[in-house]
Amino acid sequence: MPPGKRAAAVVGVALSDCGRLDTATPYALHAQAARRALADSGLDRSLVDGFASAGLGALAPVDVAEYLGLRPTWVDSTSVGGSTWEVMAAHAVDAIMAGHANAVLLVYGSTARADIKAGRRTSSLSFGTHGPAQFEVPYGHTLVAKYAMAARRHMHQYGTTLEQLADIAVQTRANAAHNPHAMYRAPITVDDVLDGPVIADPFTKLHCCIRSDGGCAVLLAAADYAADAAKPPVWVLGAGTAVSHTTMSEWEDFTTSPAAISGRLAFARAGIAPQEIDVAQLYDAFTYMTLVTLEDLGFCPKGEGGAFAAHGRLTVGGDLPVNTDGGGLSACHPGMRGLFLLVEAVRQLRGEAEEGRQVRKAGGRLPRLAVASGTGGWFCSSGTLILGRD
Repeated sequence: MPPGKRAAAVVGVALSDCGRLDTATPYALHAQAARRALADSGLDRSLVDGFASAGLGALAPVDVAEYLGLRPTWVDSTSVGGSTWEVMAAHAVDAIMAGHANAVLLVYGSTARADIKAGRRTSSLSFGTHGPAQFEVPYGHTLVAKYAMAARRHMHQYGTTLEQLADIAVQTRANAAHNPHAMYRAPITVDDVLDGPVIADPFTKLHCCIRSDGGCAVLLAAADYAADAAKPPVWVLGAGTAVSHTTMSEWEDFTTSPAAISGRLAFARAGIAPQEIDVAQLYDAFTYMTLVTLEDLGFCPKGEGGAFAAHGRLTVGGDLPVNTDGGGLSACHPGMRGLFLLVEAVRQLRGEAEEGRQVRKAGGRLPRLAVASGTGGWFCSSGTLILGRD
């Protein structure tokens, strides 16, 4: 446990129903996840004095808090894409350590898949046409195209192959096979990935995340609250955040993400080296995200991510299990997936994952240290947390 009464720990985590939810509403998923996370913690809802939410409502998180019957005295509505939840968690830890909050609830829910199926929304080709984006949008530069360009640059500069990228999707699906809540569990091969329809060169369909419905919640609390929780606390040992760019023309190096900064800060603040990590949960809207984040967090040198991730290393039984629930590529991806990374990291450290996907280290011991690193936009932002159990 970190020193000091105001140390912060994750004391409750939960998923809402996930997958194909044609009749659910985002508010209902928020509420379901929040109730389950509070039940998981064993703490009373009256103790929650901090609340963080993004992506729903005209006054997020005010109207979501009202829907949940909460009246927090500390709130956060930071919205930086998929890394939102790691950044919010870092803010919550700071608030807890400063004594500005005692228990902070982070909640997310989305019916992105159901909304598109019902015609309530369409797929977004861009995030908007205002500000600097106005100089790129007229040329049809979609989000997936931005990631595809970055992947091509990495392939050109370092010799990374399509087969190496495809193998990441294969290993992630192998992890999903043991998750009864994953949307896609059937095994795939490298050839399956390579032979799929092209979405944006070099990405075929299986290089890209799925679209699902679902939500989740995480409750963080001060050490004195954590002592009364139903389960052993998982401590936040260090956190780092960083932003990079919004337009491709301002991105200095397509092969480096802001995780290179957020990761360095998080590891330094935790006093932990990447080689000590037992399990990693990384944002994976595309296979290239996994590869470059592994490099930028320091698990391997720049340009060697493809070789590092090979030979089953990222599977539950591999040297560095990554996205043990099946990730955004196979398990679920309702939008801003970063909070799901924290839920899975905590469950792995507690030893709560199902048989077949629970990570076990030498001698059968449970993992002790985890990293969760979220990415927002097209490598525009990053938040990284180092988590550990007693």
